[in-house]
Amino acid sequence: MYKRVLLKLSGEALAGNEKNFDPVVLHSLAKEIKEAQELGIEIAIVVGGGNFIRGKTVSDIGIERVQGDYMGMLATIINALAIQAALEAVGVDTRCQTSIDIPKVAEPFIQRRAVRHLEKGRVVIFGGGTGSPYFSTDTTAALRASEIKADVILMAKNGVDGVYSADPKTNPDAVRYDHLTYMDLLNKGLQVMDSTATSMCMDNNMELMVFNMNEAGNIVRAMKGEKIGTIINKEEN
Repeated sequence: MYKRVLLKLSGEALAGNEKNFDPVVLHSLAKEIKEAQELGIEIAIVVGGGNFIRGKTVSDIGIERVQGDYMGMLATIINALAIQAALEAVGVDTRCQTSIDIPKVAEPFIQRRAVRHLEKGRVVIFGGGTGSPYFSTDTTAALRASEIKADVILMAKNGVDGVYSADPKTNPDAVRYDHLTYMDLLNKGLQVMDSTATSMCMDNNMELMVFNMNEAGNIVRAMKGEKIGTIINKEEN
């Protein structure tokens, strides 16, 4: 069982069949995180903002990249607050930290304070990305996981149970990998995370598990260390 994990969630995963948030998804997520926390696992979360805004969508309507990225950072903060509310509704003590200072909404990100919250059994939710444009929330996950010295990044996918050689929805011959190295991701061009995040994980010897969050109980199973998806790390298996 992992001692400290960073859970990476996409914004789209929170939406379910709704436009922005699906309350059923949020409640189910909160219950699983609570169950894992009660096992003594220290949990941090990084969330994307794709249920509100994506970079490509913004550029299509003529908004400049830097401005669009800041809009996306604000979207991740909205999602972080939604997750915080869902967790507190089931009795989980939380703290939300953002890379953009919004003192009336959340704490600023301070590495030592985040670690102390985790040690006290609080779930820490990181919003606002890295605080700088041109970086994805995948890179944020790699950065924050390294800063808090997490044992693993758990990348929760929406309906995909691991990393495949091709898109399994369009290619019936796609093969699922049980284990990959970060060099495999770069050499094979597998779109698990962007190259900046991949390089950061490799440099910091950070383990990554890609799994399907839509199957009930999978978040808890992943945090307990069960091999339910694709494991990615620096070394050959």
